[in-house]
Amino acid sequence: MVEDNFADQVLKWHDQHGRKDLPWQHEPSSYRVWVSEIMLQQTQVATVIPYYQRFMQRFPDVLTLANAPLDEVLQHWEGLGYYSRARNLHKTAQTVCDQYAGTFPTDIERMQTLPGIGRSTAAAILSLSHGQAHAILDGNVKRVLARFHAVAGWAGTAHTLQQLWQYAEQHLPSNRNAAYTQAMMDMGATLCTRSKPACLLCPLQQGCAAFRQGNPQDYPGKRPSKDLPEKTAIALLLRNTAGEILLQKRPPTGIWGGLWSFPEFADENGMANWLLERGQAQVIATRLPVLTHTFSHYRLYLQPLLVDFDTSPAWIMEGDGWLWYKADTVLTGGLSAAIRQFFQRTPQAI
Repeated sequence: MVEDNFADQVLKWHDQHGRKDLPWQHEPSSYRVWVSEIMLQQTQVATVIPYYQRFMQRFPDVLTLANAPLDEVLQHWEGLGYYSRARNLHKTAQTVCDQYAGTFPTDIERMQTLPGIGRSTAAAILSLSHGQAHAILDGNVKRVLARFHAVAGWAGTAHTLQQLWQYAEQHLPSNRNAAYTQAMMDMGATLCTRSKPACLLCPLQQGCAAFRQGNPQDYPGKRPSKDLPEKTAIALLLRNTAGEILLQKRPPTGIWGGLWSFPEFADENGMANWLLERGQAQVIATRLPVLTHTFSHYRLYLQPLLVDFDTSPAWIMEGDGWLWYKADTVLTGGLSAAIRQFFQRTPQAI
C-alpha cells in the first residue's frame, strides 16, 4: 500500500530538498530548538531567522535567559508579536534552572509541564534535539495530513484534531525521526502551502486523497467565520517641554503585557479627569490619526490625543511604571505595537 511508504517518501524528499542549514539546526540542543519552536509559532521562518540570531547572541544559553530582566527579553522580541510567548520563554528558562538544574527534561510528559510548551512543541523539541520518536502536529503538518487523508473539518475541533493526531502517530518512522519531523514541517511550508500547493512536486502525490479529488485547497477545513468585535480607546500622548512622551508599563499579563505603551482611557472624559486629578485643569488636545491594531479576538481603534505639559509633573517618577521617552532613543524594554506604529506613521507629532 502507498500509505506504508509515507515516511519513506517523506525522508527521501528531505534528503534531496529539505532545509538543513537553518540556524537552529546547527548544534541542535534542547535550548536552541526550544527557542526556535516558540518563535516559529504563528511566524514564518524568513521572519524568525534574524530575530533568532539576535536572540541567541544575547541569550546563548538557558541560564543567561533566566537571569536576564524580562524587559530585555521583551525588547529582543519586539516586532514578533504574541508577547505571551516571550514571557513564557522567560518563565520556562527560570523553571528549568530552578527545578532541573539548567538542563531541559528529556521525557515528553515533563516537557509539557513547562510554560508555553504543549504536546506538539514538546514533541518537536525532543525529536529535533534528541531524535526521539514523537509525532508533531503544527499547522504545516496538519495541512499535509488533512490533505493526504482528506480529513474534513476545521482542525480546531476535537474530533478533527483527534483524527489528525492518529494519522501523525501512524506515519512515524522507526528511525531518523529528527529528519522526518523537519521534513514534515518543510513540506507543509514549501510544497503543501495554504494556497496554490505544489502538488506536482510532492512525493506524496500518488497517495494523496485530496489530490485525487482535485480539491487540495479544501483541506483542512476553514475556521468558522465570525465578525470580529471592535473596540475603541483613547491613547494619551502627554508631552513635556523636552519633547518627551509619557509611557506607561502595561500589566505583566494581557494584551501587550509587560510592554511600554501610551496611557489608555475608555473616553476623553476619563482622560480629562485623570489629568485633572494630577493638576492639569485646562486640557488642549490635538487629535492625531487613529491607530488600528487587530488582535486574534478583536480589533482595536486607538485615538491618540496629544497634550502638552508646561513642566514634567512631579507625580511621574521614572522607574515606577512610568517613563519619559524620546523617539529614536535607546529603551530598556519592549514597545507595544501601538507605540511602534505611531512613531513610524506620525514622526512629525514629536
